[in-house]
Amino acid sequence: MTTHRPTPMDRAPSDPSAPLLGPGQWHVPAPAFRKGEAPAHVALIMDGNGRWANARGLARTEGHRAGEYALMDTIAGAIDAGVRYLSVYTFSTENWKRSPAEVSFIMNYASDVLARRTDQLAEWGVHVRWSGRRPRLWTSVIKALEKADRATSHCNTLDLVMCVNYGGRAELADAARSIAEGVASGRLSPRGVTEKTLARHLYLPDVPDVDLMIRTSGEQRLSNYLLWQMAYAEMMFVDTPWPAFDREELWGCLEEYAGRDRRFGGAIDRVSQA
Repeated sequence: MTTHRPTPMDRAPSDPSAPLLGPGQWHVPAPAFRKGEAPAHVALIMDGNGRWANARGLARTEGHRAGEYALMDTIAGAIDAGVRYLSVYTFSTENWKRSPAEVSFIMNYASDVLARRTDQLAEWGVHVRWSGRRPRLWTSVIKALEKADRATSHCNTLDLVMCVNYGGRAELADAARSIAEGVASGRLSPRGVTEKTLARHLYLPDVPDVDLMIRTSGEQRLSNYLLWQMAYAEMMFVDTPWPAFDREELWGCLEEYAGRDRRFGGAIDRVSQA
């Protein structure tokens, strides 16, 4: 008999109060990994909300609503699997090109989600953090992000990095500008600028590089996401649209990651020596 497992696709996308199982409450346990097998930092490109909704005759905004459950379920799964950092591509610097109505919905909904979920995330031990640019981002969203950060700053089970008004090139440009200002003021020497210098000027310099990037909905591109941090990341592109993604699919990706051989530019000679 096939066991039916609830997924975000099964829940009414317009019902933000649908039941959600927290960490340790799933009907099957998370995979157990030996030390070093599981990725410390997972980055998600949550793609496919609009296509998921349109395929069901719904407005694109309903896909964003359904995506909230996928995110919370995935966070719970990441905690169960021992992931320490989870970065989520919430709104890019290029997403301003979308229709004013959709942008307005996303901005308002982001604030609502943070207000509604912060206490629950704190109970789970999740520290909500923000990575992105201030200019152009709605003041209400900035305030909601900063409030969530303060309310969860004591949590240390998982750092949830919300990339809002974020672009990889923008982050590197901002870091370069900060370094240039340091050189101009005499605080930095041009000869002393290294990769470590640039890394220290990123939005969240204490967050380690990405180990695993997962993009949903079948597209195979980075979309200007964490370009510096993903230099040696393993990448997985799954066909599942984001609203249908859940913790078990995350666990499957983590298990595949555990079986990969990360070389960081090196090579392994597998030919037996005589």
